[in-house]
This record gives sequence, structure tokens and C-alpha cells, in this order.
Amino acid sequence: MVSVLNTVDTGHEDMIHDAEMDYYGLKLATCSSDNSVKIFDLKNGTQSLIAVLKGHIGPVWQVAWAHPKFGNLLASCSYDRYVIIWKELGEWTKIYEHTGHDSSVNSVAWAPHEFGLILACGSSDGSISILTNTGDTWHVQKITNAHTIGCNAVSWCPAVDSGIDMNATQQRIGPVKRLATGGCDNLVKIWKEEGDRWIEENKLEAHSDWVRDVAWAPAVGPSRATLASCSQDRRVVVWTSNDYASWTPNVLNVFDDVIWNVSWSLTGGILSVSGGDNKVSLWRENSEGQWACISELNKDQGNMNTDQRVL
Repeated sequence: MVSVLNTVDTGHEDMIHDAEMDYYGLKLATCSSDNSVKIFDLKNGTQSLIAVLKGHIGPVWQVAWAHPKFGNLLASCSYDRYVIIWKELGEWTKIYEHTGHDSSVNSVAWAPHEFGLILACGSSDGSISILTNTGDTWHVQKITNAHTIGCNAVSWCPAVDSGIDMNATQQRIGPVKRLATGGCDNLVKIWKEEGDRWIEENKLEAHSDWVRDVAWAPAVGPSRATLASCSQDRRVVVWTSNDYASWTPNVLNVFDDVIWNVSWSLTGGILSVSGGDNKVSLWRENSEGQWACISELNKDQGNMNTDQRVL
């Protein structure tokens, strides 16, 4: 059964849109419609506020921690069209601001650390930005017209070995950069880096309304990829592929309200679902390939002042 271990009084003055723990689970970052990002230390069931980051001039939708090999690094995105990258350098400091979008930036996600320091950003202007750190500078690539009307979510494929290229020199290819996105065109798309550009590798059609979130499951082996998507059509779909070319959709469930967020456990065996019914539910696949709800929590039980983005 899901239970509330601790509640955090964030002190935000408006609705909270996201809350993310760092790699070690020792720090919590939150963001809000009060235009701020807050960072808390979590120790022994208690929390202390260590930073209030003010740089956005609109509601902050999402935050994302980079891998600790790059230091304490956090990205935030906002309705103000900006993406800000913050780093703890004695105190938390803005080290980069991306201003290349024409509308709200709705989602940010760091690539697997094996690829280096790379951030994907999805915007309501329909485009996706890929920000790559090359030491002292950030190189920006853009996938234009990625989703009609807008992009709501971005998620990276784990860095898995792609085997041997039998058509060339029979050398091992190594991990390939892939990105999943969800948009207002009701589509989930898979993007693959080829050379110095990104191409649309797959277009996954199963939803009948805006796709609100996508989440790539942690790798369980190079031969199987798993991706979850959720939508305003009240459905969660789990997609699987053995070759990254063809994808099989499996409707996990049709819920009573809009589904805003999906996220995987660290081992990929459990999927968390959060929606407009103010509930968080955990789902697991059985040996017959059927998904079943194993636990459920009403957010009111935890007295959480949160919207759709928080689990």
C-alpha cells in the first residue's frame, strides 16, 4: 500500500507544478506558479530550505536534476519561454539561460550521463531544443515543427548498446541517442540522432487527445524497449519494441479523469500514474503481460498542495 512517509511544507505562494528528488534522494527541488524554484535538504525525515531560485517571470512548470557526475545542477522551464540551468557553486547560481523558444517551455529532461551534459526542452511553439554543454559554452540544436500546436513532454531512451553494424565494418555501434516526445497532436514521437541532426524515427498513434506525459522505462536489456504515455483521453498506454522499428501498444487502463503524469521505478518494474482524480496509483505487469493496480493513494491523504505534475 502506498503511504506518505513525509510531507514538505514548501512555503510556495501558489500551486506547485513539479517536485523532483536528486540522484541520491537527499535534495528536493520544487517549482510553482509563484515563479520560483526551491531546493530543500532532506535528512532523517526532516527538511530544510537551502535555496530559493528566482529568475523566471512566469509559472515554472518543471525541474530536472542532472547526474551528480556534473555537480549539483538543476534545469527549470517556464511559461515565460525560458529554460534556466542552475548550479551550486558555493551558492546556487544561474549559469545559463536558453531563450530560443517562442512560447511556454513545458518540459525539460537530461540525457543519460553516458552521452555527456545534454538537456532536451519541449515547448508549446511545437519545437524541441537540444542543449549540449561543450565546456564553457552550450550548443543548441532545434527540432522545428516536432508537434503541431505544441510539445508537452520529453523523455530520453536509456543508453543501451545497439549491437554490431553488420552493413559496415562489423564494429560495435554503441549507444544511440533517442528521445521520446508527446504533443498536442495526440502523438508520441521517437527521435533519433543521426550525424549532427535529429530525425523522426517513429510516430506512435494510440491516443485520441493531447499526450500529456511520456516516460521511457529504465533499460532491462538491449533487446526490449518500453515506453509509457498518458493523455487527456484518460488512457495510459505502455509501448514495447524489440527493434526500435515497430512498437506494440498496450492500453494499461482507462481512468475516470485526465492523466497528467507517468513515471517508472528505478528498475522499470512499476509504473506510477497521476491524474485529475487527485490519485496516485502504482501498476505492475504480471507474467501474462497484463497490467494490474497494486496500490493507490489519494493525494488529499498527504495534504499535498500540488497539481498534476507531482507524484
